Amino acid sequence: MSSAHVQPVLELTGIDKQFAGNPVLRGVQLRLYPGEIHALMGQNGAGKSTLIKVLTGVLESSGGQMQLGGKTIRPQSPLEAQKLGISTVYQEVNLCPNLSVAENVFAGRYPRCGLAQGYRIDWAAVQRRARELLARIGLDIDVTRLLSTYPVAVQQLVAIARALGVESKVLILDEPTSSLDEDEVQKLFEVLRRLRGEGLAILFVSHFLNQVYAVSDRITVLRNGEWVGEWMVADLPPQALISAMLGREFAVHTATTAPQRMFSADALLLETKGLAQSGHLQPVDLHIHAGEVLGLAGLLGAGRTELARLLFGLEVADRGSLQINGDTVLLANPVDAVRHGIALCPEERKTDGIVAELSVRENIALALQARLGLRRFLSVPEQTALAEKFVALLGIKTASVETPIGLLSGGNQQKAVIARWLATDPRLLILDEPTRGIDVAAKQEIMDEILRLASDGMAVLFISSEMGEVVRVSDRIAVLRDRSKVGELPGGSSEENVYKLIAAGHV
Repeated sequence: MSSAHVQPVLELTGIDKQFAGNPVLRGVQLRLYPGEIHALMGQNGAGKSTLIKVLTGVLESSGGQMQLGGKTIRPQSPLEAQKLGISTVYQEVNLCPNLSVAENVFAGRYPRCGLAQGYRIDWAAVQRRARELLARIGLDIDVTRLLSTYPVAVQQLVAIARALGVESKVLILDEPTSSLDEDEVQKLFEVLRRLRGEGLAILFVSHFLNQVYAVSDRITVLRNGEWVGEWMVADLPPQALISAMLGREFAVHTATTAPQRMFSADALLLETKGLAQSGHLQPVDLHIHAGEVLGLAGLLGAGRTELARLLFGLEVADRGSLQINGDTVLLANPVDAVRHGIALCPEERKTDGIVAELSVRENIALALQARLGLRRFLSVPEQTALAEKFVALLGIKTASVETPIGLLSGGNQQKAVIARWLATDPRLLILDEPTRGIDVAAKQEIMDEILRLASDGMAVLFISSEMGEVVRVSDRIAVLRDRSKVGELPGGSSEENVYKLIAAGHV
């Protein structure tokens, strides 16, 4: 729909938000028009989630103005936002699986009958109106069945039907496709196009570029909490979109110092053929040699962490095969992965990596103790010797190996997590965002350690959102986009070529 003579349904201008005096949104603006799907784009930390929280009354803005239908609004809660006609469907389906579909659609606002409509719930009306709302989005299911008996894709549509049940003017979809496979995504898009045709304004938040271009009419980009710009989709090709998100042009070349090591066919350590998991990762072919650093590049949501979790047995593939040293293996859990010499330093250091209350010694010894099992306990002197060895090797700055790891800096915590897995003498070390949230000096030390480990014969799968890091340390770069592998680049490739591959699928 052309917006030349149409007023926005919702308009935000000059939105600011601060936490403890630190600005997280600065002068952000957003315009949502009736009968349009508007994509909100930006890298992790750009401010998208904070803006949605302000818009839906979860957070109160520190400045700026919001207008709905030309009237100034300032919702103080999600319930107030819903009453105004602003509904949100989140990435994780926020419904009650132990209730029926109809109950979920009307939970908290059941139609009633008797004694001036306040006596009891009118279950016949609940079911009838639930069917009507589902029919509006093209879904014909038994509304009396428990929600949990339906797949995630259907649950997402039920959540949308619930949102429409409050006479929504604006529908916000926050990463609605993250758990859906391709067919389910297409069904969701059919629903969104139908709602767009009815004149609904839809705000679509996604990290998947192909989905944004498949369904959106307009794009707003945020970067570092600031508004970058608003474009019609036809006026913003993928490469320009990525440039807007990153804050620089593709034409800028980044120097690389990636070592150029040669690998023989005999050094092949791990190979995947069509490895996939429905709703999370499309079939991926990958191979890693001993002594090689394989970079895994892609924007947030491309499938990098999903692949790492499959390779470490945290998730189980439902298609494809995995071979280690030429033998096909099934990794049913992390214990299997460790047994085959695979180690993973996870992306979320605070929640999945360290045990903050335990000492540096205890944190470093954890993985080796798990590998040894219950019959072979590491004594405290053995743990101490192990920890002191890696504290010295990696330059971990701590007063003592008995210091609680939660008191260390982020960089030293990360080194301790790496030390934990090095203690198991792995053949393949998977590093998922190993430099996130640490200072420049600590990043340099970790990058140098990665290169040293590879020089000693260890295979390293290196995942980072910092593309400069990926091109600097990698002997090869596998590029993912929208949960699929779209190609490979040799070591020494420029950031520009990696981003071109992400944006276009070919160089």
